[in-house]
Formats: sequence, structure tokens, C-alpha cells
Amino acid sequence: MNIVRLQSIKLKYLLAFLLGILTVPGFAPFYWFPLPLMTLALLFLFWRQATTASQSSWLGFWYGMGLFGVGVTWLYVSLHDFGAMPPAFAIFALIILCAYLSLYPALCGWLAFRLRAASPYSWGFAVAATWMLTEWLRGTLFTGFPWLVLGYSQAPGSPLAGFAPILGVYGVSLVLVISAALLCLGFAKTKTARQIGLLLGVIWLGGFGLQSINWVEPEGEPVTVSLLQGNIEQDLKWREDHVEQTMRTYAQLVLESKSRLIVTPEISIPLFNDVVPPDYLEYLAEHARKNNGDVLIGLAEHATNDIDTYYNSMFSYGSSPEQVYRKHHLVPFGEFIPLKPVFGWIIEVLQIPLSDFSRGSTDQTPMQLADQQVAVNICYEDVFGEEIIYQLPQATVLVNVSNDAWFGRSIGPHQHLQISQMRALESGRYMLRSTNTGITAIIDERGNILDQLEVFITAGLHGHAQGFSGATPYVITGNMLILGIAVLLLCAGLISAISSQRNASRLIIDTTHSE
Repeated sequence: MNIVRLQSIKLKYLLAFLLGILTVPGFAPFYWFPLPLMTLALLFLFWRQATTASQSSWLGFWYGMGLFGVGVTWLYVSLHDFGAMPPAFAIFALIILCAYLSLYPALCGWLAFRLRAASPYSWGFAVAATWMLTEWLRGTLFTGFPWLVLGYSQAPGSPLAGFAPILGVYGVSLVLVISAALLCLGFAKTKTARQIGLLLGVIWLGGFGLQSINWVEPEGEPVTVSLLQGNIEQDLKWREDHVEQTMRTYAQLVLESKSRLIVTPEISIPLFNDVVPPDYLEYLAEHARKNNGDVLIGLAEHATNDIDTYYNSMFSYGSSPEQVYRKHHLVPFGEFIPLKPVFGWIIEVLQIPLSDFSRGSTDQTPMQLADQQVAVNICYEDVFGEEIIYQLPQATVLVNVSNDAWFGRSIGPHQHLQISQMRALESGRYMLRSTNTGITAIIDERGNILDQLEVFITAGLHGHAQGFSGATPYVITGNMLILGIAVLLLCAGLISAISSQRNASRLIIDTTHSE
């Protein structure tokens, strides 16, 4: 390999890395949704020009390193600032995680080269399907990490958001990446640019048109809600000398509310349920009963007769019978330690309190609160759309409680808010977010943010939430529909590639015989 060619390849790796970085502003808090379309189109163009499978794989890998290296920088805050991990160790851990996440676009790049013999359209659709399937795989393996799935960048604001109630976030990803593949083919083949432009127009205008469909219908009258944001600093939250102040803060916020549904954040009171003074909880419950409603309180919960088993839970108090929701999708190395005999030492390094939670059941039903069927999910759980729909279509409202103080003043809380917007779109339900330091928000059934609090302030967000009944297509099919579509597209690309290779082989044989 000559020096000029080697320099050209290294330059493309650098450009792929920069394209990954440029994709990040496509997500919240920037919402520049056309950016991922353009960066992906250029990555696809590099893949079309790749001369080896290894080169194509590295292009995908470096794109991923740019995307994740910048897109999940908030993890450094969690690991170092609040997890007490030394800076070098935290940076190393972040690099390892980003390298692992980048293996998925690298796999996509490898297959893009292997499918190069397929017809251009078959190639584009098959590689787009591969990208979506690798995103789904990333969100499934090892309990899953579906952060920065490209479909999130399209909700809301983008016309492609119209596909979310039908196909979910992975379906939006597929449509986005198909659009990027078509744009790439338009760059490479000017003769078909008009045809490609027409197809792109159909896809994007189709998404815009789908947004006008009402998949669900209002259920009853809107309910008044108060979403509380205590703004308890993370380094103070678990200090024994600060617990009383935290309890006073939330008691005051509850008493200021006249709403029927009051929601506090994840483990808003940093105590176990059997340690919280009963008169304190009764005091809050009595206020909720005066409002003819209920209050949701985040607490750690000891299992009955087993002090070593505990849950991350939400308890309800007030007019309705007392109910509890227990978090079932836990954060690895944050809420539980996988393969404890191997990784148990990490507990000592991270210094994270309560890092060995037990999982709640997956078949929990919505809470009956303030005349609504409330589907509660805690923090990281709302990243998994296929799990949120477990409580649908019974649920009329979604509630997410979180403590994004772990992310500090980074883009993490904004990305998490956008994820909640997608869950509202997929389910056709209001999403009510109560967070410790932000971003506390009311999101309607179309993913629009109706109101929100500023980050790092102590306040209650007061408003109304409309309950909805019925089911979007995504609630009915989950990810099965889009996974089936992606597999069919990939199979079509493989068949096209194999057929083209056979025809090429026959042509060579025929040419040899004629000579």
C-alpha cells in the first residue's frame, strides 16, 4: 500500500470520526434533526468507496467513537464527580465503553462491504436495516444501552416523528437511515437523482402526514398535576445530616400544591420505607386527600422479612388505596453489579450508595390514582420503549421519575428528556417527568413539551394532564413489526448480492470459454 493511499484512508477515518461528532447536535438540547441525515449519508458514501471489509469496518468504528465519545460524555460526571472514580480511571472506563458501543456501527460497515455486489437500492436498504438491527442489538445485549439510537434525533420536530406511533424509535431510525442511504446514492448517481429525490419526498412527506392521525382518544377530564423538583445536590443527598432538610423541602413543595396528582422524583426521600416516620407520610397523605387526590413518593423499599433484599420504589398515599411500583430494569454497575464474583470490587471504587437493588416484577399493573391509570417508570426504564408498553393500553398516563443530578450540568438530562418525548409519541400518552435537579416537564401525547422547569431550581411544576385510551400500532406490535421489516430488507439485500456475484461468475466463465 503506497503512502498516498494510506494517508487517504487515515483521512477518511478522521472524517468519519468528525461525522460522528457532528451527529450529536442532532439530539437534544440542540434538536438539529437534519444533521444525522447528512452525516450518515456521507458515511454511507465512504462505505461505497471502501476497498476492503476491514477499511469499511474501521470507518463505522470511528464514526461510532465520535458519536458516543461526545454524546455520552455525561458519564464522566457520574463516574468521577459523584462516583469518586479517579480521573484517569474514569476516562479509561469511558473510552472502553465507547469502543464497545462503536463495535455495532463497525459491524454495519463490515456488512456494507460484503453486500457491495447488490444492486444500489438493495444495498442501501439492506445496510439501513443492518444499522437498525445493530441498534436494537445494542439496546438488548447485556441488559441494553440504547442511548443515542438515531431515531431519538427525529422526535419531535422532524417529519419522521410521524412514524413513531407505528414503528417505535427503531422504526424511526430505519426510515432515517434509509433516507441517508438514498441521499448517498443520489450523490453517487446523478442520473437517478430525480428518482431518489421523489422517493425521499414520499418518505418525509409521508411522515409529516402521519402526524395528523389521532391514534388514541381522550379519556375523561384533564387532571391537575404537580411535578416536584427538590434540587437536592447529589453529594448531599445521602448524608445523614441532610436527610431532615430534604424531608422539609419535599413537605413544603407538597403542601404548596393544590393538584390531585403530586409526584416526587426517584428516591426523593433518601430513606427506606420502614424507616420514614409514619406521621411524616400521613401528613403528606392527608394533604393529598384534601385535594381529593394522591401523592407519589420515591423511597427505597425493604422486602418483607428480608433486610438484604431492597427495591427502588414509588409509593402512593392519599385518597386511593396505598400502592407501590418497584423498578425492574436496573442500571448495571449503578443499581446492581453483574457477575458479582468478577466485578464486585467496582462497588468499592464507585462508592455508589444502594448499588445492589433487586428487580421488581415485569407484570406490574398501572396505579389507580386521581381517577387515572398511571404507568410509573423509574429513571433509566423509560429508555426501553418495548418495556414501557407492558402497562398499555390500560394506562391512561405515563409518569417518569428520575435523579439526573448524576449527570451534572451536561447534555445528559436533555437527552433523557428527548427520550421521554419519544415514549409519549410511541404510546399516545402524556408523559409526566419529576426529577431531582431537572429536567422536570409535562409532555403531551404527541411528544410536545407543554411546560418544563429550569434545571437546578427548587420548585413544583403545576399543570394539567389529559388521560388517553386506545392503542397506537406500536403498543400492539412492539418491536416485532419493525424487526420483521428489517430482516426482510436485509434478506433481500443478501439475495441481490448473491445473485449479482453468481451472474458475474457466469460472465467470467462464458468469456473464458469464448476465448
